[in-house]
Amino acid sequence: MLERAYEYVLEQGLADMSLRPLAAAIGSSPRVLLFLFGSKDGLVRALLARARGDELAFIEQVRSQKPEADLAMIMRTTWRWLVDERHRPLLVLWLEAYARSLAEPDGPWAGFAAQTVEDWLLLLASAQPRDRRHTKAGAAQRTLALCVLRGALIDLLATGDVKRNTAAIEAHLRPASGQGG
Repeated sequence: MLERAYEYVLEQGLADMSLRPLAAAIGSSPRVLLFLFGSKDGLVRALLARARGDELAFIEQVRSQKPEADLAMIMRTTWRWLVDERHRPLLVLWLEAYARSLAEPDGPWAGFAAQTVEDWLLLLASAQPRDRRHTKAGAAQRTLALCVLRGALIDLLATGDVKRNTAAIEAHLRPASGQGG
C-alpha cells in the first residue's frame, strides 16, 4: 500500500494530498489508509521516510561503488544522478518536503530538512581525507559543496537548464577558482 501511495505522490505531490483521491487512485479506501498509518500525518511521515529511503539508497550506492572517491568525484557523481530525468519526481517531492519542513516545523515534515542535510554531509565527509573530516575547514568545504549542489538542483528544477547548471558545478570544481572540491 505504501509503495502505491508513494508512486501517487511522486506524480501528484504532497501539497494538496487528500485521502479520498489518493485511496481511489491506489485501490484502497480512506479508512484503510487511516487504519494502516494512524492519521494523514502518519501517512505523510511514512511517505517522507520512503522518499528518504531512495535518497539513502543512492548515498549508500555511491559510498560502496566509489570508496576512494574524492570530494570532486562525489559531487560529479551526485550531480549526474540529480540531472537524470528519471529522478525528477523524487527531487520535486524532496524539495516540496524540504520547504514544508521549514515552513511547518511541527507538522509531519518535522526535521526532514535538517535530516536530509545531515545525510548529504555524511556522504561528502566520506570523500574527504580522514585528517580533514573533523576540522572546521573540512566541515566548511563539504558544506560549500552541499550548498553548490543544492542551489544548482533548485535552479535545475525551476528552469530545466542542465547545461548551465552543470557548467556552474564544473566552475566550482576547477582548482583555479580557489573554491574547488
